[in-house]
Amino acid sequence: MQLIETIEVGSGGAASIEFTSIPQDGVDLVVKFSGRSTNGANRIACTFNSGSFSWIYLLGTGSSASSNSGTNSSYVYTGDSDYTANTFGNTEIYIANYTSATDKSISVDAVNENNATEAIQVIHAVKASMSQSITSLTLSGSANLAQYSTASLYKITAD
Repeated sequence: MQLIETIEVGSGGAASIEFTSIPQDGVDLVVKFSGRSTNGANRIACTFNSGSFSWIYLLGTGSSASSNSGTNSSYVYTGDSDYTANTFGNTEIYIANYTSATDKSISVDAVNENNATEAIQVIHAVKASMSQSITSLTLSGSANLAQYSTASLYKITAD
Protein backbone atom coordinates (compact mmCIF):
# COMPACT_ATOMS: atom_id res chain seq x y z
CA MET A 1 0.00 0.00 0.00
CA GLN A 2 1.28 3.43 -0.92
CA LEU A 3 -0.24 6.57 0.56
CA ILE A 4 -1.61 8.92 -2.10
CA GLU A 5 -3.04 11.63 0.15
CA THR A 6 -4.43 12.32 3.63
CA ILE A 7 -7.06 15.02 4.19
CA GLU A 8 -8.01 16.28 7.65
CA VAL A 9 -11.05 18.49 8.21
CA GLY A 10 -10.17 21.84 9.74
CA SER A 11 -11.88 24.15 12.19
CA GLY A 12 -15.59 24.61 11.57
CA GLY A 13 -16.03 21.28 9.78
CA ALA A 14 -16.49 20.60 6.08
CA ALA A 15 -19.28 19.38 3.80
CA SER A 16 -17.01 16.86 2.08
CA ILE A 17 -13.60 15.34 1.62
CA GLU A 18 -12.59 15.02 -2.02
CA PHE A 19 -9.70 13.18 -3.65
CA THR A 20 -9.08 14.31 -7.23
CA SER A 21 -6.59 13.33 -9.93
CA ILE A 22 -6.17 9.83 -8.49
CA PRO A 23 -3.03 8.26 -10.04
CA GLN A 24 -3.80 5.50 -12.53
CA ASP A 25 -0.76 3.32 -11.79
CA GLY A 26 -2.27 1.13 -9.07
CA VAL A 27 -4.45 -1.96 -8.99
CA ASP A 28 -6.76 -1.36 -6.02
CA LEU A 29 -7.66 1.62 -3.81
CA VAL A 30 -8.14 1.70 -0.05
CA VAL A 31 -9.72 4.56 1.91
CA LYS A 32 -9.21 4.67 5.67
CA PHE A 33 -11.61 7.10 7.26
CA SER A 34 -12.07 8.35 10.81
CA GLY A 35 -15.03 10.69 11.05
CA ARG A 36 -17.73 12.32 13.09
CA SER A 37 -20.77 14.26 11.89
CA THR A 38 -21.85 17.61 13.31
CA ASN A 39 -25.63 17.15 13.40
CA GLY A 40 -26.57 13.63 14.40
CA ALA A 41 -26.45 12.08 10.93
CA ASN A 42 -24.38 8.91 11.10
CA ARG A 43 -23.65 8.25 7.45
CA ILE A 44 -22.11 9.93 4.47
CA ALA A 45 -22.05 9.01 0.80
CA CYS A 46 -18.98 7.77 -1.02
CA THR A 47 -19.17 8.65 -4.71
CA PHE A 48 -16.84 8.45 -7.69
CA ASN A 49 -16.37 10.46 -10.87
CA SER A 50 -19.31 8.56 -12.40
CA GLY A 51 -21.32 5.38 -12.12
CA SER A 52 -24.28 4.02 -10.25
CA PHE A 53 -24.25 1.71 -7.26
CA SER A 54 -25.92 -1.53 -6.23
CA TRP A 55 -25.34 -2.53 -2.62
CA ILE A 56 -26.26 -4.86 0.17
CA TYR A 57 -25.34 -4.51 3.82
CA LEU A 58 -25.52 -6.22 7.17
CA LEU A 59 -25.88 -3.86 10.14
CA GLY A 60 -25.70 -4.40 13.89
CA THR A 61 -26.71 -1.80 16.47
CA GLY A 62 -25.63 -3.46 19.71
CA SER A 63 -29.16 -4.69 20.38
CA SER A 64 -30.39 -5.85 16.96
CA ALA A 65 -29.26 -6.78 13.47
CA SER A 66 -30.70 -6.02 10.05
CA SER A 67 -29.85 -6.12 6.39
CA ASN A 68 -30.87 -4.09 3.39
CA SER A 69 -30.09 -3.64 -0.28
CA GLY A 70 -30.56 -0.89 -2.78
CA THR A 71 -29.28 1.03 -5.76
CA ASN A 72 -27.90 4.47 -6.70
CA SER A 73 -26.01 5.31 -3.50
CA SER A 74 -23.42 3.81 -1.24
CA TYR A 75 -23.09 4.86 2.37
CA VAL A 76 -20.17 5.05 4.74
CA TYR A 77 -21.05 5.23 8.42
CA THR A 78 -19.41 7.94 10.52
CA GLY A 79 -19.50 8.78 14.21
CA ASP A 80 -22.83 10.27 15.24
CA SER A 81 -22.74 13.58 17.11
CA ASP A 82 -25.35 12.14 19.49
CA TYR A 83 -22.86 9.48 20.51
CA THR A 84 -20.07 9.80 23.08
CA ALA A 85 -18.45 13.24 22.85
CA ASN A 86 -15.24 13.55 20.84
CA THR A 87 -15.47 9.97 19.61
CA PHE A 88 -15.04 9.13 15.93
CA GLY A 89 -16.35 6.28 13.79
CA ASN A 90 -13.90 4.29 11.67
CA THR A 91 -14.31 2.94 8.16
CA GLU A 92 -12.28 1.12 5.53
CA ILE A 93 -13.37 1.15 1.89
CA TYR A 94 -11.65 -1.31 -0.47
CA ILE A 95 -12.07 -0.75 -4.21
CA ALA A 96 -10.83 -3.53 -6.48
CA ASN A 97 -9.50 -2.88 -10.01
CA TYR A 98 -10.11 0.87 -9.89
CA THR A 99 -8.31 1.53 -13.19
CA SER A 100 -10.28 -1.03 -15.20
CA ALA A 101 -12.96 -0.08 -17.71
CA THR A 102 -15.45 -2.47 -16.08
CA ASP A 103 -17.70 -2.54 -13.01
CA LYS A 104 -15.93 -2.12 -9.66
CA SER A 105 -16.29 -4.41 -6.66
CA ILE A 106 -16.19 -2.52 -3.35
CA SER A 107 -16.27 -3.64 0.26
CA VAL A 108 -16.92 -1.38 3.24
CA ASP A 109 -16.30 -2.22 6.89
CA ALA A 110 -17.42 0.46 9.37
CA VAL A 111 -18.06 0.96 13.08
CA ASN A 112 -19.36 3.79 15.24
CA GLU A 113 -17.91 4.08 18.70
CA ASN A 114 -20.30 4.81 21.57
CA ASN A 115 -20.27 4.39 25.33
CA ALA A 116 -23.82 2.95 25.31
CA THR A 117 -25.77 -0.04 24.00
CA GLU A 118 -26.22 1.36 20.51
CA ALA A 119 -23.08 1.44 18.42
CA ILE A 120 -23.42 0.71 14.72
CA GLN A 121 -21.29 -1.90 12.97
CA VAL A 122 -21.86 -2.44 9.26
CA ILE A 123 -20.38 -4.33 6.34
CA HIS A 124 -21.29 -3.44 2.75
CA ALA A 125 -20.81 -5.23 -0.54
CA VAL A 126 -21.08 -2.73 -3.39
CA LYS A 127 -21.02 -2.94 -7.18
CA ALA A 128 -20.21 0.33 -8.95
CA SER A 129 -21.51 0.13 -12.52
CA MET A 130 -19.10 2.16 -14.59
CA SER A 131 -17.08 1.74 -17.77
CA GLN A 132 -14.09 3.90 -16.84
CA SER A 133 -11.41 4.14 -14.20
CA ILE A 134 -11.92 5.99 -10.93
CA THR A 135 -10.19 9.37 -11.08
CA SER A 136 -11.93 11.10 -8.16
CA LEU A 137 -13.59 10.02 -4.92
CA THR A 138 -15.77 12.14 -2.61
CA LEU A 139 -17.02 11.54 0.92
CA SER A 140 -20.02 13.83 1.55
CA GLY A 141 -23.43 13.96 3.11
CA SER A 142 -26.24 15.98 4.61
CA ALA A 143 -24.19 16.66 7.74
CA ASN A 144 -20.88 18.45 7.93
CA LEU A 145 -17.89 16.39 8.92
CA ALA A 146 -16.52 17.53 12.27
CA GLN A 147 -13.07 19.00 12.74
CA TYR A 148 -10.34 16.32 12.80
CA SER A 149 -12.31 13.91 10.61
CA THR A 150 -9.61 12.36 8.46
CA ALA A 151 -9.48 10.28 5.28
CA SER A 152 -6.40 8.67 3.80
CA LEU A 153 -6.33 7.28 0.26
CA TYR A 154 -3.93 4.47 -0.60
CA LYS A 155 -3.17 2.62 -3.81
CA ILE A 156 -2.14 -1.00 -3.98
CA THR A 157 0.30 -1.79 -6.73
CA ALA A 158 1.20 -5.06 -8.40
CA ASP A 159 4.90 -4.83 -7.46
